Amino acid sequence: MATETPLSPTAGIVAAEIEIRKVPFDAPWDWLAAGWRDMWAAPQISLTYGAAFSIAAFMMLYGFIIFGLQSLMLVLSGGFLLIGPLVAVGLYEISRRLEAGQPVDFSNTMFAGFRAPGQLSFLGAILLFAYFAWIQIALLLFMLFMGAGSTFPTAREFVPTLLFTPHGLMLLVVGTAVGAVLACLVFSISAISVPLLMTRRLDAVTAIRTSIEVVRQNPKPMLLWAVLIAAFIVCGIATLLVGLVFAFPLIGHATWHAYRNLVAD
Repeated sequence: MATETPLSPTAGIVAAEIEIRKVPFDAPWDWLAAGWRDMWAAPQISLTYGAAFSIAAFMMLYGFIIFGLQSLMLVLSGGFLLIGPLVAVGLYEISRRLEAGQPVDFSNTMFAGFRAPGQLSFLGAILLFAYFAWIQIALLLFMLFMGAGSTFPTAREFVPTLLFTPHGLMLLVVGTAVGAVLACLVFSISAISVPLLMTRRLDAVTAIRTSIEVVRQNPKPMLLWAVLIAAFIVCGIATLLVGLVFAFPLIGHATWHAYRNLVAD
């Protein structure tokens, strides 16, 4: 791409080769529609990814019950979603191949992460760090509001403690605020960075900067996109994790189309 080409007033530049588009507020609905079409264009592979994600979530839930950590379920599950963008690499590859008119099968999507293994691993390390930071912050807030010597309440006691005691309410308010800030940060650095690394010869830092710039230049549509992602995940969890079989691949495919819409060739 010629870097001397003048940009439109509605576009911005992060690196010499990366042009960011500004999109309308309702653009995320178009991304979802395109993601829906991709999911049913390759249903066996897409729903297999969704089933794998759902099974992993179920195993995590079962582990919480076995070890008596039901009160930490929301904290650990929320952190698990922070690494979702990296897990969806195969779904991005499916959408890329469908767009390019290339054949789609398990063999060429399972190893999509090897397109940029070093940079994707570095980004994955950042997301894992954010996950463990969230866990540590949550535990610190619990000790701060519940007392350093307090034990975790049982599942039956957790909700009444959280909603009907002063220290529980403070924990809920502060924990939600801190979690929202961390979630916004992680969303900003990972919104389009993974598909960007898959398709361009870039380092992870440039991909993260580009992703943050995309969010900065498109605050309203990206806020809507974040809300839609959260809504689909919540609905998937509310259906006893069965809905994740469909929600996860839908979001993954839609993320690819978000990237294609937000970043110019």
